[in-house]
Amino acid sequence: MMELTGIGGFILLILDLWALISVIGSSVSTGKKVLWALLIILLPLLGFILWLILGPRANKQSV
Repeated sequence: MMELTGIGGFILLILDLWALISVIGSSVSTGKKVLWALLIILLPLLGFILWLILGPRANKQSV
C-alpha cells in the first residue's frame, strides 16, 4: 500500500478537503453526496482522482 507522508500527505489532505467541500456544495442528491464523501475519506488518493474525473461539481454563482 502506498503511504503519503510529509508535504505530499499535506497536499493530498488539502485536495481532499477541496473535493469534500465541492461535493457538499453540489446539487446532487444527499445519497450521492454521502457516497462521494465516503469514497474520498476512505480512499483519499483514489477517491480524489475519481471525484476529479467523475464527481459532482459545486454550483457556481455569478456575481
